[in-house]
Amino acid sequence: MSEDSRRQSLPTRPLIGVMSGTSMDAVDACIVDFSSHRPRVIAHHSVSLDDLRPDLSALAQGKSGPSSGDRDAIDLLGQMDVKIAHRISECVLELLEKQGLTAQDIAAIGCHGQTIRHRPNFSTPFTLQIGDPNTIAEQTGIPVIADFRRRDMAAGGQGAPLVPPAHRILFGSDAPDEMLIAINLGGICNVTVSSPNDDLVGFDTGPANTLMDAWIHRHKQQPYDENGRWAASGALRTTLLARLLNEPFFHQPHPKSTGTEFFNLDWLTTSAGEGLNQLPPEDVQATLLALTAQTLAAAIRPWVMATSTRPRVILAGGGARNPLLVDMIQQTIWHMAPDTPIELSDQSGIDVQCVECAAFAWLARQFLLGQAGNAPSVTGAQGARILGGYYPA
Repeated sequence: MSEDSRRQSLPTRPLIGVMSGTSMDAVDACIVDFSSHRPRVIAHHSVSLDDLRPDLSALAQGKSGPSSGDRDAIDLLGQMDVKIAHRISECVLELLEKQGLTAQDIAAIGCHGQTIRHRPNFSTPFTLQIGDPNTIAEQTGIPVIADFRRRDMAAGGQGAPLVPPAHRILFGSDAPDEMLIAINLGGICNVTVSSPNDDLVGFDTGPANTLMDAWIHRHKQQPYDENGRWAASGALRTTLLARLLNEPFFHQPHPKSTGTEFFNLDWLTTSAGEGLNQLPPEDVQATLLALTAQTLAAAIRPWVMATSTRPRVILAGGGARNPLLVDMIQQTIWHMAPDTPIELSDQSGIDVQCVECAAFAWLARQFLLGQAGNAPSVTGAQGARILGGYYPA
């Protein structure tokens, strides 16, 4: 199919966005209709990564995976690249079946893939996402746009976050004086600030769920702390929190990005110092939850305090389903700006699990239109770039 043909198909055919985030818990896919003024998520679907998560987590931290056996790391990486692609294809095909759609009804799949390593500050910066797009195109019969981050990094950017321009499209209102702050609570927390003067800023603030997920898995063999119940049973340890807040990343100016290869249990052990394992584990969990809320609040404080009108704050990502975390975030923001409107993305018609995959559907659309997908003010790239590569069906 020619580039002109691909562009002509866009007004009438929706796109699928696929995301598997830093929590490594599931593949999320959604169908997005871009034919009207505001994009509309038609449907979404998720499939679990629980069986692949141990190997994925090990790869992200440069360790041997539990199923690696005598294989070297490159063998494991190559196999996981294809296994993730199979899981993504499964998710897409089940989503289509649920909606009674076929491959011909979809313009393209925008696939982020699974981040294994993100090193924007190395002397030779790089980022690595797996989930072979050739396999996805072959199994689904749908063209795939993938590998979004590396072009931005090649242009001198952080390669992340890429979702802020999409946040503006998905959530922006027609009110000229609105300050929008969109917060994604995945494994890592990232924020988007869209100002009334049309400035766009976005960056990672630090861990959202990744440390809490890893800590509860170590102590209770559970993948996450459902509704924050375990954290609620513990007490905040202020000395531990102060030590964790000393991390230089929290005080760096943007643009900045990070991942689970940095914020993991090794980081926690090193930063906490002696005595971590003498604390009740539920107290550590409560403190990790406070770390997420406080680092987020500190990161957005300049914009919350600078605006003459109360900003509109939207929460998304898996952490938005943790009422204890949401309540603590609300309290920390209200301490700065009382009664600031805080809502879940559901209230804007997009499930909290769908926001990032909807963003990659938008990025795929930008590619097909021949338009830039990055925001240099967010990533620090030398200019606007068309992101991604095309893999035909």
